[in-house]
Amino acid sequence: MLSVFYKSTDTRDNRHTSLYIADELKAVINDLGPQKVFALVTDQAAFMFAALSKVEESYPHITPIGYLKCIKKREHFCLKPIHATAYMLDPKYAGKSNLSGTGILSPLPEENPHWWNANMVFIPYCSSDVWSGASAKTDHSGYAFMGSLIIQEVVKDLLTKGLDNAKVLLLAGSRWVGDGVLLNVDPVAELLEGLGHPGIQVRGLADSGWFLDNKQYRSTDCHDTISCAPTEAIKRGIKYWGSVVPERCRQVHLGEEWNCFFGYRVFPSIKSPVFVVQWLFDEAQLTVDNIHLTGQPVQEGQWRYIQNLGIELRNTLKDVPAMFAPACLSHEVITRNYWIDVQVKGTSLPRALHCWDRSLQDNSRNNKAPPKGCPVHLIDSCPWPHCNPTCPTIRDQFTGQEMNVIQFLMHMGFDVQKMAQQQGMDPSKLLGMLSSGS
Repeated sequence: MLSVFYKSTDTRDNRHTSLYIADELKAVINDLGPQKVFALVTDQAAFMFAALSKVEESYPHITPIGYLKCIKKREHFCLKPIHATAYMLDPKYAGKSNLSGTGILSPLPEENPHWWNANMVFIPYCSSDVWSGASAKTDHSGYAFMGSLIIQEVVKDLLTKGLDNAKVLLLAGSRWVGDGVLLNVDPVAELLEGLGHPGIQVRGLADSGWFLDNKQYRSTDCHDTISCAPTEAIKRGIKYWGSVVPERCRQVHLGEEWNCFFGYRVFPSIKSPVFVVQWLFDEAQLTVDNIHLTGQPVQEGQWRYIQNLGIELRNTLKDVPAMFAPACLSHEVITRNYWIDVQVKGTSLPRALHCWDRSLQDNSRNNKAPPKGCPVHLIDSCPWPHCNPTCPTIRDQFTGQEMNVIQFLMHMGFDVQKMAQQQGMDPSKLLGMLSSGS
């Protein structure tokens, strides 16, 4: 792999605030072209963590992989992930913790109304194996993939730090970590039961990890994880990872355990309660399907493919009892500061999670009726990206500038006349609905 040194900036005369760092990062991203940047790596300083969040708001397609102590020189995988730092929030240190996140990690009730005062542990994702690996470093491979073992060891360690007194353990994650939640929720429950703690209910919250093994819009040679079809990428990965998948799913897919990495295939075998959060037009799914929304108007075939993706995702989610699926073009949400703003059928995500928590508490008391006026199965029915007026702000991937829904659709080559005809309505009425967010 070719390494290129691009720029060095003297920052001695500037305060190292998150805003300053974010602006400097954005300037370099714009110089290079946002479509050419897919990840940012920083150290674990608090202002760097905050800066990455600001960059992500402008460029949602860019993945932050900062604050990792265990990246080795000249190695793009973490070889000793077992030493990854976990930060624990103890109530007695409330307001003083060095973990200050956004969304579900926020310690502020106005940002995280239901779980702001919960004990939290943050495990940086550096195993590169969807938290599934059990493969130690060898002289032959040179890499270690030990994601499933990391999770197990962290849970064991937390039992000595207060977890043994807990009633509920919620495993939550976004992107591939969301997929890792689906793979680990039952094994963690079984681990705790085997260690003599059957009273701790293990639950899962999987955000933006419900990938489909669908046919790509345009097939390409499999050179890397971006160009590979989802199925091929997983098939290749598990050979190196030594992946451990849930036993019930493994029994269903003997010899083809890669199936267990796709939410709609593994979910029927999961016994633990799981809440699924999934954008119906997930940017990461579109990327692996070779739909790249980089400023060029989409072709009619691409537009049709995007709409069909929403239909496919709806179909795979219809039997998931607890879920939140807005018709938005985005990727991940639970750690974003706008997670309280997005709604489906008038219900926000924090509200839906609160309802889910209440329903599980009521079920434990043998009250099977769900709480009235407290929905937990929420999925949009409108047919195109960002037809939900509460979707996150859309930004041009080249300029980072905000766009309204009409600008976004026109930007993608949206044909108002044709779309209105498909929906059986007058074009002016369709434009009015889009302008008002209906």
